[in-house]
Amino acid sequence: MANIAMLGSGFIGRFYAESIHGQRSRDRVVAIYARSEKNARKFSDDYGCDLWSTDMEEVISHPSVDLVCIALPNNLHEPAVMACVKHKKAVITTKPLGRNGEEALRMLKAVEEAGIFAGYLEDLCYTPKFLKALASVKEGSLGRILWAKSRETHPGPHSSWFWDKEQAGGGCILDLGCHCIEITRSFIGKDIKPVEVMCWADTQVKPIDAEDHAIGLIKYENGAIAQFETSWTFRGGMDLRDEVMGTEGTIWINNFLRTGFEMFTTGKGGDYIAEKAESDSGWLFPVGDEVNDLGYNHMFTDMFNAFEKGQEPAETFYDGYVVNAIIDAAYRSAKTGIWEKVDLPVWRGQEGLTKEGHLTEYDADHYLIKEEMTHDGRRVVVLKEKASGKFVEKQLN
Repeated sequence: MANIAMLGSGFIGRFYAESIHGQRSRDRVVAIYARSEKNARKFSDDYGCDLWSTDMEEVISHPSVDLVCIALPNNLHEPAVMACVKHKKAVITTKPLGRNGEEALRMLKAVEEAGIFAGYLEDLCYTPKFLKALASVKEGSLGRILWAKSRETHPGPHSSWFWDKEQAGGGCILDLGCHCIEITRSFIGKDIKPVEVMCWADTQVKPIDAEDHAIGLIKYENGAIAQFETSWTFRGGMDLRDEVMGTEGTIWINNFLRTGFEMFTTGKGGDYIAEKAESDSGWLFPVGDEVNDLGYNHMFTDMFNAFEKGQEPAETFYDGYVVNAIIDAAYRSAKTGIWEKVDLPVWRGQEGLTKEGHLTEYDADHYLIKEEMTHDGRRVVVLKEKASGKFVEKQLN
């Protein structure tokens, strides 16, 4: 059982509390820190917390607290982590880990030097569909992974601090791209080094200093490519989609926009539909179990099990640091318009990989290009002669 201090009483803190109290049942949020007394009291009443305070260190240091969950604006992640380090409290934090790679690396080093448990709350790497897809990839069902793509777009975040570039550290790349990058990185392989990023970003709609729309490509050392698409300008709700392509197969995942649950209503007596839903009337696509479908249940189960067993969770501060480093390169590329190197002063994966071979032997004299059945019933192979480089077609029946 874990007694948890929640830092932050807003949208994400409440999502977290719903999951924590509903999943393993034995874990409890016992303390809440919020910047306003009104919000702290309200959260405490709603979730039965023993302690509420507007003093963050008082909550972290309280002897009843085993583990601290950070659900604060991005600029407060580092101070909160350092307070956990000071009081030797296990810590888990919402994404992104930092506003940039330097912040993330400082936090990573601090928790490791202190010897405390630390987990990175990347919920979209715990959705049921993602976990099933990742298992298939690891089993080799798709062969060698060539390309992974992740898209998260919606009309924009809920809280005002997200729109402030200083507090948030960036726009939709940092807010949404952190999800997409870790999803694609997981499919390609976390031990495969990201080497370069090309990114386009612009502020197309919102009256803000940060970007509200971005598209990027990430090159990996083994020749794989990742793609992310992020936007705060997408109309129609939340769009979460992933694609993975390998030499032996393909996976498509739609996590949110089409849920398999369709409902029409005039809006009379309308209620909450789903995160980022833009309407409560007409044809709607509710989510059956939003906390579970977005990965929170599996995420906290993994975190608390790892905490109890003294193991690393599936998503660590190191993962958050790598993601921040990739995002830094994306921001540089968006300014320069060229491929920018990913700066990773700490790298714990494979080194010196080259692009994997792509030639498939057909026989002693040929490589296989393609085999297919034509519309008229002929079985045909297209081959390349090894000696001459000539392309030839053979009919097999």
